[in-house]
Amino acid sequence: MFIVSNFIRALAYILDMVLKLYFWIIIIRAIISWVNPDPYNPIVRFLYQVTEPVLRPIRRIIPPIGGIDLSPMVVILVIYFLQIFLVPTLLQIAYSLR
Repeated sequence: MFIVSNFIRALAYILDMVLKLYFWIIIIRAIISWVNPDPYNPIVRFLYQVTEPVLRPIRRIIPPIGGIDLSPMVVILVIYFLQIFLVPTLLQIAYSLR
């Protein structure tokens, strides 16, 4: 059982790292959106390609209010929820299997 426990623990740590990385990508995307970025810049294109599939469905539910896009804030809240709920839950499952 220790193999499954170690696998779940590693999965929890990787998920935590991915969520932290995506958090910063969302922050950078929001900051870049305040200026008029060059759409042909490879960094800007990467940020839009990585974040748009997550932000677009949220924009359909919550449209921009007064020109302010709230979708990055919603994604950040979801990321925090996953870090507070899902990662510790996976770690507790892993430790209970030992």
